Order: sequence, then structure tokens, then C-alpha cells
Amino acid sequence: MSLPIPSFYNEKQVNTLYLERSALVTAEARKYAVEHKLRPASEDRLRIAAFGIDVQVGFCLPEGALFVPGAVEDTRRTLTWLYSNLEKITSLVFSLDTHNAFQIFHPDWWRDARGNPPAPMTVITAAEVRSGRWRATRQPDKSLAYCENLESSGRYVLTIWPYHSLLGSLGHALLPSVMEASLFHAVARDTPTRFDLKGEEPLTESYSVLSPEVKDLAGQKVGEFNQKLFDYLRAFDRVYVFGQAKSHCVLSTLMDLKQAIEATDRSLMKRIYILEDAMSPVRPPMIHPLPAALDFPRLADAGIQALREAGMRVVRTTDPIDA
Repeated sequence: MSLPIPSFYNEKQVNTLYLERSALVTAEARKYAVEHKLRPASEDRLRIAAFGIDVQVGFCLPEGALFVPGAVEDTRRTLTWLYSNLEKITSLVFSLDTHNAFQIFHPDWWRDARGNPPAPMTVITAAEVRSGRWRATRQPDKSLAYCENLESSGRYVLTIWPYHSLLGSLGHALLPSVMEASLFHAVARDTPTRFDLKGEEPLTESYSVLSPEVKDLAGQKVGEFNQKLFDYLRAFDRVYVFGQAKSHCVLSTLMDLKQAIEATDRSLMKRIYILEDAMSPVRPPMIHPLPAALDFPRLADAGIQALREAGMRVVRTTDPIDA
């Protein structure tokens, strides 16, 4: 049977910004653990990780710089699932998108012929950089090389995003309702939450928490595979994945996970559970006709289908977690 939802949780607060109530949450967690006879996570026979991708204020609140439409409802479903299955979830793992002002996908990295920065959602191609349509304000040779390498990967083209996930900002923080859930789980199950930061390197994008989009530029190392996180995740019997956005950071992380599993032990593929109703795609830009590379909902659905065909399991938050 499902566990009851803690009394401090109010689903109507999921779309609001507030300071987490640490004393209230931890006090209830201790009481809850006794009342429901919860074991420490270290005693779990079936070890399950709940892996949240970028469940941050900037993506999950309507006022956020890169709000993903559908994220509020996704979070409500996720939290109901998390609290209801608290005694079965061994570990919580969260990635945190982490940036500063001057990065290759932010406006002030680029200027047009008149000295103006690109507007958010502008697409910059390698051909446009070579022609002078856009010029980098710093490291121009490597910036061009990045655009070329990114396009050759076939996954994305360079898109200029609004300033988001800036380290030290409110937008960078874990969503308050999710932060309280992580704290509640930590105390009730006697285990810390794991956090992995991504995206601080200025010369590459890092949609995936496991690997940046480009790792080397003209002999300069700008990123590497997150082997420690992969080793941590592969030790679980199941990994349930949720978060934002389905078309970008969630999908890229899952694709990197798929590639790493294929290179090590394909039997691990069936351990990955994608919570399809706990993620939403980025809204595509208002461009007509819309290029296929920017049809984010289509890319997200196609990507999830490919992952299903590879052996990952696609489930919903209402599906029971059977032992």
C-alpha cells in the first residue's frame, strides 16, 4: 500500500517560490519514520534510485527564465509518486544545471555586424559564423570549432538561451517543494541526497549531466564523461528518471546513459525506468517553417521511443513499484 503524504506538503505550493522549512520537515520525517516503521535505506534489498534532472526553479516555475510548460504538473505527479513510495526509494540523485553570464549559449558571447547580441532562441550555425553573420566576443576560433563539432554530432545546433541557472541565483536552486521532499527522504530513510553540478565550462553545452555536448576543441579538453555518477547509478537495481526538459537535459542524459550501458553491460538497460508523465519538452521557437532540429516535442518523443526500443522501460508515476 502507498504511504500517506506528509502533512506539510501542499501541492498548491509547487508553483511558488518559498524558503524551505527545514525544521518542520525534518521533525515530521523523524516522526513519520517511527510511525510507518521505515528502515534505513542501507537495509534495502531492492535498491532503487530516483534520478531528478534539473528540477530547478528556472525550469519549473512559470516565472523562471526557461520555464518548461507542463513542469508544474510534472512536479506534482513526481512528488506524489515520491512520497507514496518513500520506503522503496533508496536514494535521491539530482543534477543541477549551473552557469555564469559568459558561456557560448548565452547572448553576450555573440554579436552581429551592428554589435547587437542575439535574442534568446536564436539559432547560430557554423556557416553563419564563417560568413560573419555572428562573431564571438571571446575565443572566436574555438567558438567556430564548437559550432562545427556540435552540428557534426547530429544531436543539436547551437541555440542561444536566456540567462538561466546562474550560480548563486534563485533560478539555480532546486525547486522548494522538491528540496523539502529530498530533505524529508534523507532524514526518514537515514541517507543523504546526492547532487551533481553540470554546465560550468564556458566553451561547451552540457545538456546531459553525464557528458558535455563537445569534449575537445582544437586539442583543448572542455569536458569529460562523468564516470563517478555512472558508476553510482549502475550499482542500483532500478533507476527512475524524471525532470526537465524531456527534449534536452533529460533526453541527453538518457542517451549518454544508453551509450555507456552499451559499452559496458547491456543487461543494465532494463534497470532504467523513464517516468514519462514526469517530464515535458521545451516549447519550439515560433519559426515558420519550423526546422526539424528545433521541433523539440517531436525530438523528445522520437528519443524516448528509441530508448524504449533499446530496452529501457517507459512507465508512469501511477504504475506500482513492484518488488
